[in-house]
Amino acid sequence: MSSELLLLTNNSDREAVLPALALLPHRVRSAPADPGSVLGGGSPDVILVDARTDLAGARDLCRLLSAGDTPVAAVVNEGGLITISAEWGVDDILLPTAGPAEVDARLRLLVSRSNRGAGDSSTLTVGHLVIDEATYTARLKGRTLELTYKEFELLKYLAQHAGRVFTRAQLLQEVWGYDFFGGTRTVDVHVRRLRAKLGPEYDSMIGTVRNVGYKFVSPPRTPSPVEAEPLEAEQAQEQEEVEVPVVPQR
Repeated sequence: MSSELLLLTNNSDREAVLPALALLPHRVRSAPADPGSVLGGGSPDVILVDARTDLAGARDLCRLLSAGDTPVAAVVNEGGLITISAEWGVDDILLPTAGPAEVDARLRLLVSRSNRGAGDSSTLTVGHLVIDEATYTARLKGRTLELTYKEFELLKYLAQHAGRVFTRAQLLQEVWGYDFFGGTRTVDVHVRRLRAKLGPEYDSMIGTVRNVGYKFVSPPRTPSPVEAEPLEAEQAQEQEEVEVPVVPQR
């Protein structure tokens, strides 16, 4: 399947940004890395932003583009991955060294998600936790969680499959991808950081299954004020009906 791609880069050699594109059938139009470049030349299926050198400028550009309906992917060098966070607002990231098969698969996923329907809800609610995929934000009881890109992706993936147990290797593959060369210890570190940000009241939402891995545990439902009043009255009545011990007569 051929897609229309818009590559925003200030590099005169556009093929150097993502060499694998030259081996794929997608139609690529390049333009300066500027928000105004999106206004002309039709509607692309995916916007690619060259973030290999100017990380700060690319981040600001991605944030502006994320307000639109077109999927945005950033092309980042491996050394720049540490700067990627939810603030970027991108739908995916690509390494310049990614092969044709990986690039094509990621582009197909971006296009299919976009076509699946603008009307589909991008918000996942589990108890007091609200995960918004469109804005890459997560809120817990109204409080915004300051998550990195991978922390957000890990929390989202676990919450989407609440109750299912995943090994560290599975999470590494699903969240970090096939091209990640780190060990499973990476998963433990991110889980620990996530629990710290959830706080002591909710850190148990990410449960540990001994000798296996992790799972998302849906928090118990908190009764509404309307439901809570009869419950409190019933508890008070039970306290009043405590049996008085009978003293035997001599």
